[in-house]
Amino acid sequence: MRLSSIPLQSVLFVSFLFLFCFSVVLSLNGDSEILIRVKKDQIVDPDRKINNWVLKANHGPCNWSGITCDAQKQSIVGINLNGFGISGGFPNGFCGIRTLRNLSLSDNSLNGTLSDRTVSPCSQLQVLELADNYFTGKLPHFSPGFDNLLVLDLSNNIFTGEIPDSFGQFRALKALRLTQNSLSGSFPSFIGNLIELTHLEIGYNSYKPGPLPSSIGNLLKLEFLWLTQSNLTGEIPEIVGKFVHLKNFDLAVNFLSGKIPDSISLLTSIEQIELYRNQLSGELPPSLASLTTLRRFDVSQNNLTGNIPVNVAALRLESFHLNDNFFTGEIPETLSSNPNLRSLKLYNNSFTGKLPENLGRNSDLENFDVSTNDFTGDLPRYLCFRNKLQSMVIFNNRFSGKIPESYGDCKTLTYLRFSNNQLSGKIPTKFWGLPEMIRFEMFNNSFEGSISPSISAARKLRSISIKANNFSGEIPSEICSLHQLQVMEFNQNHLFGPLPSCTTQMNNLQNLNLQDNKFSGKLPRKLNLLTALTELNLAINQFTGNIPPELGNSPVLTYLDLSNNLLTGKIPVELTKLQLDQFNISNNRLSGEVPSGFDRQLYISSLLGNPNLCSPGLKPLHPCPGTEREIPYLVAIVAICAILLLGFLFWFFKNKSKFISKPKRPWKVTTYQRVGFSEEDICSYLKEENLIGEGISGRVYRVKLEMGQTVAVKKLCGGFGKPETESFFSSEIETLGRIRHSNIIKLLMCCSGEEGRILVYEDMQNGSLGDVLHGEKGGASLLDWPVRFTIAQGAAAGLAYLHHDCVPAIVHRDVKSKNILLDTDMVPRVADFGLAKTLQGDVAGGADGTSRIAGSYGYIAPEYAYTSKVTEKSDVYSFGVVLMEIITGKRPNDPFFGENKDIVTWVTEAALSFPESESGNWLGDLRQIVDPKMNPSSSDYEEIEKVLRVALLCTSTFPNKRPSMRKVVELLKFNRKRLQQFEV
Repeated sequence: MRLSSIPLQSVLFVSFLFLFCFSVVLSLNGDSEILIRVKKDQIVDPDRKINNWVLKANHGPCNWSGITCDAQKQSIVGINLNGFGISGGFPNGFCGIRTLRNLSLSDNSLNGTLSDRTVSPCSQLQVLELADNYFTGKLPHFSPGFDNLLVLDLSNNIFTGEIPDSFGQFRALKALRLTQNSLSGSFPSFIGNLIELTHLEIGYNSYKPGPLPSSIGNLLKLEFLWLTQSNLTGEIPEIVGKFVHLKNFDLAVNFLSGKIPDSISLLTSIEQIELYRNQLSGELPPSLASLTTLRRFDVSQNNLTGNIPVNVAALRLESFHLNDNFFTGEIPETLSSNPNLRSLKLYNNSFTGKLPENLGRNSDLENFDVSTNDFTGDLPRYLCFRNKLQSMVIFNNRFSGKIPESYGDCKTLTYLRFSNNQLSGKIPTKFWGLPEMIRFEMFNNSFEGSISPSISAARKLRSISIKANNFSGEIPSEICSLHQLQVMEFNQNHLFGPLPSCTTQMNNLQNLNLQDNKFSGKLPRKLNLLTALTELNLAINQFTGNIPPELGNSPVLTYLDLSNNLLTGKIPVELTKLQLDQFNISNNRLSGEVPSGFDRQLYISSLLGNPNLCSPGLKPLHPCPGTEREIPYLVAIVAICAILLLGFLFWFFKNKSKFISKPKRPWKVTTYQRVGFSEEDICSYLKEENLIGEGISGRVYRVKLEMGQTVAVKKLCGGFGKPETESFFSSEIETLGRIRHSNIIKLLMCCSGEEGRILVYEDMQNGSLGDVLHGEKGGASLLDWPVRFTIAQGAAAGLAYLHHDCVPAIVHRDVKSKNILLDTDMVPRVADFGLAKTLQGDVAGGADGTSRIAGSYGYIAPEYAYTSKVTEKSDVYSFGVVLMEIITGKRPNDPFFGENKDIVTWVTEAALSFPESESGNWLGDLRQIVDPKMNPSSSDYEEIEKVLRVALLCTSTFPNKRPSMRKVVELLKFNRKRLQQFEV
């Protein structure tokens, strides 16, 4: 067929198709080059998440990670690198792709500022998401060209200043998210211009106090209104009734006052109302009953009064939180008919009467807290009817009667607080052994009966307090199987019998209080094996025999009360090694001379009531007799020793062939650094005089070798082949044997043999950060802030290396100031990897084969109590505690904080009380919490403020709100020259 016979239309169509395809190829090639150029010049990809961004045949950008293309037009329309771990400034080079509509770069480590010029190339975008990064400075003034912008998300950054007026020009904008920054200025009235908004989320900022502007009533399409912690004042305006499409209404943590408006009942689509932590007053509007779509209602921590309306109680709510108000009256029975109720919090009010009998029968109730009211009568027997209940908190009421037998089947229960009521009778047998129970608190009631052996099934139990009841009988030996138990308070009961010898196997026990019972028998000699024990109170019992000298080797014991017993013998001189805050051995039958360490007036009240104690000069104790009376005793001792020696020699010569025929196998030695010594050079120095520390995992010696080198040697506790020793040893060598970092302790060598296992490290002359902050090593070298700040930076870098640069990632699981060691130049090294786990497969947690809790008291992240899982964010929480120690100079559980408070609670409450100045700083208030030994300068205070803000981020209750360690390192990189550009 000739060309002239082809229709002209077909030729034109084919030509157009060819040109179109050619232009598409050219366009994609150009866009590919833009992507590669941005990757090379504007961002850093440490995790190699976009490693496949390379030019290859048959592998265009539409197949690259994070790239979305229009299937028909074959053009790039979206770039989504959320959570890729990239860093650098804002990569506006991406906007050179003219077809790009969506740019999502949230949850990364991007930083720097966003200027008008920086964002101007991106005016074609419809979606710009930069949340969860580290952008600083003021928000940019977007030019009028951003007419098509639908979503703008800049939340969880470090932006400061006011929201620019130009934000009121986004006529098409549907979602504006600026939460959790450091924005200031007046609450923007021009928000009312954004009439297409469905999501307005600009809370958690420090706006100037003021009312909610009336212009907000223009936003008739709103579905989500999130203005938490925005310094809002005045009353909730009636105009909120216009938001008929609103699903989430959140004005919590403000200064709103007055009554809850009746117009709130017009929110016909509402699912969640959050008004907690305000100053609202008056009663709950009965008209709330018309909100049939409402599922979550929280008006806690206000000044509300009156009764709960019957129809409001009948709403099908999933969560109903009225705690910390002034409500009165009885709980309507209609509440128990709700089939959706999961969380009920009514605590700290003045409710009276009985709880509805059928509460929990018709719903999957999970959290129940009615504490600190005036409830009476029996406990509702159906609270755990659906077997979903996790926490039951009823303390400080007047409940009476017995615990229902049905509670013994509540196998989901983890948290129980029944204290300060009038409950009585025996506790159901199965209730003692609920398998998920973590905290079991029943004190100050009238319970009776014995502790059931079924308690052995409560393997996750960490705290049990049954003090001030009428329990009797012996402590069952089955309690020793509770390897995670930290607190055991059985004081003020009628318990008797000996203390089970297996108690010394409860490795995580920190507080053992058996005061005011009828216990008898001798004290176990190996109580020092409870290496986590800080408080031991056995006062007012009938214990006999000697005080075990081994008790003086308890590594962390600070509270010892053995008073009012029948103890005899001398006061062991070993007790003087303890660093005791509380010490009492009065009113026993002790005799002999008071050891010199206690021979001071400070201890006199702790020694009285022992008529046969004597002291050279401590009155009113009588003086000690001369040594001549002791000669007969010395003669007897010499005779006994001679008999024992002869017996030993006879036995040795009789069995010497056994020793000769079975020589010990040599040490198995592995070296990790170039060393000039052998295991023989080490072992001969592992003597008492070289001991420098003792902990849960073993004893640490400082060994100065003949060639002049000094090393630290850890000899592990436990014999060869014991599971806990093997676990620690393998974890330590597997971790330290393969990593190299200037802020990680160097493992030089390990040795294993029949005599045990030892680990040889570089020597850290200045001990641990904990020793220097809280112990005898505190000297001038650490009193100034710059040194502390440098230590914080180095420790953060070491942890970031473990989390982000090791493959697989390593979770330390025991970050604390004691495990941050300091060399001669105060350079920190993260140490003690006996609990470390790799994040390969399951997250480190309860299935790791060890019985020891992952972490140390005061440093453990709150979520561990419920999940028993440890992630990188658990390490971040612990590091936040260390930062607070560095700033305050106080221990994580310092008695200074008061009852039931730790350093995180104390520091957080203090920070919340700091009034923000116009510049948004806390400099004038930091003196309340800063360690006075530092005497910081004004420029130091500026730096301390920034570190404190980082510490508060790290110790957030919610793990997803904590930064990664890589981000922590970035935040701690600031210095005095950059302070003006850095705000948290």
